[in-house]
Amino acid sequence: MPDMQRWVAFRESPFLPATVLVLILAAAAGLFAGSYTYAMANPTPHGIPTAVTGHYGDPAARRFIDGMEEALDASMRLRPYGSRDDAVRAVDEQRVFAVLDVPAGGRTITLDVSGASGATVAQVLGQAAQQVGEATGTTVAVRDLKPLQPGDPRGLAIFYITLAAVIIGFVGAIQLSVHARELNPLERIAYTVAYSVLGGFTIAAVVDWWLGAVRLPFVESWAILAFTMFTSGMVFTMFNTLFGRWAMLPTWGLMVLLGNPSSGGAVSWPLLPSLLGTIGRWLPPGASVNAQHTAVYFRGHQHAFPFLVLAGWAAVSCAVFLIWRHRHPGGRPVGPAAEESRA
Repeated sequence: MPDMQRWVAFRESPFLPATVLVLILAAAAGLFAGSYTYAMANPTPHGIPTAVTGHYGDPAARRFIDGMEEALDASMRLRPYGSRDDAVRAVDEQRVFAVLDVPAGGRTITLDVSGASGATVAQVLGQAAQQVGEATGTTVAVRDLKPLQPGDPRGLAIFYITLAAVIIGFVGAIQLSVHARELNPLERIAYTVAYSVLGGFTIAAVVDWWLGAVRLPFVESWAILAFTMFTSGMVFTMFNTLFGRWAMLPTWGLMVLLGNPSSGGAVSWPLLPSLLGTIGRWLPPGASVNAQHTAVYFRGHQHAFPFLVLAGWAAVSCAVFLIWRHRHPGGRPVGPAAEESRA
């Protein structure tokens, strides 16, 4: 058989897509491991917003601050505040990650970290402060303004519940495409809402009521999880409309390879590579972690931004799906067309 005939036979056989899948899965495995290792294996501070109060300009205080920046190999991005109360309010509003209070003379410095703002950042700051204090002859008192809950000592529960919402969100959309292929656009959106609402409730109930890992503001956390699942499901539906059977590739790339490592859930944004720390806030996983984190640990200081990010992705995804619904590999004829097909 000539080479061209062999190629045509191979191209029309099931072996071509199977071979392509083998190569894609091998590449995806490496990218998956690489993206998480790059973001999380060796978190390094790049710039930590820190409130300062008191006599931080004194020579002793400057030696300590310079020593901290040298030890961290990063800028502390100092933001002066007129009083400790103002500085603590900035922590509550998540504008800074710590408060450095320097009394006159600068020999006894208080560093208030915030475990709830980022356990990894608090740990890095606390360890560096003790070492630099010994090296500069400065007495340093390290305290935790916002400790994590006892059932979640490493602050990972929010990352895990967000990860569950993101993955089950688009897996649910995949299953609707496989097992409920004939759903029309509005029906598909309605069922995506349905499994998102029930799934968000189940995640929150298991983590809070059953395991007691973290005490959630239940209704708010449930709403955030449901919103996350719906957005994730509609992102897949959008890509399924645009790319057909290959929709899993951009969905996985956006939500899992890029979105989850950059979300700030496992490693706080100041310790992520700077580009990831910036991008992560604009992706659904990062927005969900941000909203959930504020709901659990900074009640009364919720921001609109993460909800706008989720709403933006959901709205664009729904719009693309509805506008190009004829390209989506699903649906069924309705009205006269349906009667003709049944006839």
